[in-house]
Amino acid sequence: MRNAGIARALRSLESALLARQGMALPLTAVAVVAAADLLAGRDHFIAPGMVVAPALAAITTTWRRVLLIAALGFATQLILAPYDGIDAPRDRALFGGQLIAYVVVSLFGAYIAWRRETGLRAFTAITSVAEAAQRALLRPPGPRVGDVRLAVRYVSAADAAQIGGDLYAVLDTPHGVRVLIGDVRGKGLDAVQTSAVVLGAFREAAYDEGGLTRVAERVEASVRRHVESGEFTTALFAEFDGPGSVELLHYGHVAPLRIDPEGKVTTLDPPDPWVPLGLGEFVKGMAVPWRVVLGGEDVLVLCTDGVIEARSPLDGSFYPLASRVGPLVAGLAQNLEAAVERVYADLLEHAGGSLGDDVVLLLLAPAQAARIPV
Repeated sequence: MRNAGIARALRSLESALLARQGMALPLTAVAVVAAADLLAGRDHFIAPGMVVAPALAAITTTWRRVLLIAALGFATQLILAPYDGIDAPRDRALFGGQLIAYVVVSLFGAYIAWRRETGLRAFTAITSVAEAAQRALLRPPGPRVGDVRLAVRYVSAADAAQIGGDLYAVLDTPHGVRVLIGDVRGKGLDAVQTSAVVLGAFREAAYDEGGLTRVAERVEASVRRHVESGEFTTALFAEFDGPGSVELLHYGHVAPLRIDPEGKVTTLDPPDPWVPLGLGEFVKGMAVPWRVVLGGEDVLVLCTDGVIEARSPLDGSFYPLASRVGPLVAGLAQNLEAAVERVYADLLEHAGGSLGDDVVLLLLAPAQAARIPV
């Protein structure tokens, strides 16, 4: 979510720079053409090159400023005409035709600038709506929820998008701090809609249900009811209900990692892997939770497959999270924001600076105070 604020700040800075630089280039063109015409002497008529000024303004500034630049260029040509010796009827006719062409180009440039401004306003409005939808849907938590510290990086790979098919939630409930991370199959608006169904069901069930299995069953029921048959969402549920351990529940998602203070990495594979949400009707039985030890200085790393499937542009290799995350996170259980920043920077470096899929990287660690189970 911090990325959304940074994006808005960068857009504001870009607009301010364009407002200053947008006039500089066409004004320079006017000055250069006028100076060239004067230096060339009376036998050379270079002023028609002034047409480049409104053309440049059309792509660098507002339509009103395009007209202002066009008027300045028009006046400059009129001023230069006596110097260039435009006295003969034939020369005046050519000069008049050139001015007409100049006016046509200027008006067309103003139209192009107007269309560009209209599109930019529409894009800004859509981006603002997307950012509002992201905040409403994901509801980014603070650095501490209940007795759990956390830090997260959420990145949508879609161009100009702030939200995608990956999802997460961290809630402080009467039953402990409950966590969900998931990855919806597919992309686009359908994936966002499925994310809304999964997150909405989880937020309700996490407060109401007394066991993590019952929470997952409620989410599964909502997915079956509201999502097209055959579509699915990989998910991992976690519950911090007491000191020294965490309960996990697997639905076809990437296995979590536990990092101890020395940087040792343990992959927490589920003893009984289960199918993703939305596919439960095709199998018999149910997912079984399991409990793992989590010390006060350990860090639990959850992610979506956009992390481990990020490819290097050099050799096409996947990002080796399990082998690289240990040294990046070791000893940073009290500063998870720095830890997640280091991991995400390493991921971007491996991927050549851009990611081809949505990414959620979520780091969790027990706070100093231990919760008494309800």
